[in-house]
Amino acid sequence: MFDGGELRLVLLKLIADEPRHGYDLIRRIEELTGGAYAPSPGVIYPTIALLDEMGLIAARESDGARKRFAVTNDGMAHLTDHAGQVAALATRLAALAEHHERTDSEAARRAMRNLGEVVRGKLRREELSEERRYDIVALIDEVAQKIERLR
Repeated sequence: MFDGGELRLVLLKLIADEPRHGYDLIRRIEELTGGAYAPSPGVIYPTIALLDEMGLIAARESDGARKRFAVTNDGMAHLTDHAGQVAALATRLAALAEHHERTDSEAARRAMRNLGEVVRGKLRREELSEERRYDIVALIDEVAQKIERLR
């Protein structure tokens, strides 16, 4: 999803917007991409540690067990120096969200899950004849062809 230092810049920008902890960063990136991408903790936490070691963020006191991080003066300067790249990354994340919204609607996912469950349920029945199994397959093929022809 991100090349080189791009994830560092995205996380730094999000932390500059407001102090955040790792899980909050994961959720925020998922929101920014419209659910198309959620980075794993195995990617986020080492990057947070690196930003901290670089002096670009610092841990702040928090109520719970999760450490919240805030941007430092050096971090703000780094964002200023890379403002063009940060803006380009924000645009890219927004475009990914828009594409995801156009191509992966919740209603279509729900309908596909429903179809899968119904078909699996029917095919599991032992009393279902071979002819009925063929009918189910033929219906699925017919719907696929009709969808393919839609303009």
